Amino acid sequence: MTHLPKFSIALLHPRHWFTWAGIGLLWLLVQLPYPVIYRLGCGLGHLAMRFMTRRTRIARRNLELCFPQMSEQEREALVVKNFESVGMGLMETGMAWFWSDKRMSRWMEVTGAGMEPVHTLQAENTGVLLIGIHFLTLEIGARMFGMQAPGIGVYRPNDNPVIDWLQTRGRMRSNKSMIDRKDLKGMIRALKSGEVIWYAPDHDYGPTASVFVPFFAVDDAATTSGTWTLARLSSAAIVPFVPRRKANGKGYELMMLEPECSPPLDDAKTTAAWMNDIIEKCILMAPEQYMWLHRRFKTRPEGVPSRY
Repeated sequence: MTHLPKFSIALLHPRHWFTWAGIGLLWLLVQLPYPVIYRLGCGLGHLAMRFMTRRTRIARRNLELCFPQMSEQEREALVVKNFESVGMGLMETGMAWFWSDKRMSRWMEVTGAGMEPVHTLQAENTGVLLIGIHFLTLEIGARMFGMQAPGIGVYRPNDNPVIDWLQTRGRMRSNKSMIDRKDLKGMIRALKSGEVIWYAPDHDYGPTASVFVPFFAVDDAATTSGTWTLARLSSAAIVPFVPRRKANGKGYELMMLEPECSPPLDDAKTTAAWMNDIIEKCILMAPEQYMWLHRRFKTRPEGVPSRY
């Protein structure tokens, strides 16, 4: 596990100055009033859509695959809203890393099942596999949840040492520690000891340890078997949640779903299909805020052509 990182003088090397300048600008922007941050973030998203042409095509293709019943006009409107969320996601990363708990609390509320079920599981020393789907509110969602029930975040170390130091420090403001997503044994140990583990099973992580099951209108989406492995070996409860940005700059909802204490664990495919069904329901609570820019269907069965 990763604990609070120590600052190293090597992080001030001239090759990192551009990164530091960007971080400084982000820090300044998130000091502004939230309604201003909201307008800036949405505007940044519109600008990003003009330059991130490849990601725009991927988002359009994902929506076409997942929602074939949707008209082209509806999908295009969703792509535009999605890129507004991309811009806000950058701002929310700065908010998650730099805002105080007091300021964060002013702009959030817990809805749905609330935190009581999670606190009950913690009191019973039952591990919680927290399903943190890849919404563009991911960073601020982890911060909001951690303020209510600190746990352990699963992450991929960043190649940029400055960003890696900053994101680890930022994420640990409201969590106990971080763990590399490849450390399966570490995750199981933490769950068995009654910890909350933030886990995202909704992306395409490649052919290794994946199974092909339905996801929206796609019949054979490569889906990690990690949920099955973790739940089977740890007996943890599965708790999905949705960090939803309210419309028109009104703040955030931490939408907690009821814990799933007896997930179907017959085999990896059964669990993955069940998990995807829950993920679909979560995405539909805020479809414009989901990370459609990711090539969710890049891994294909052998001999089957690419969808992109």
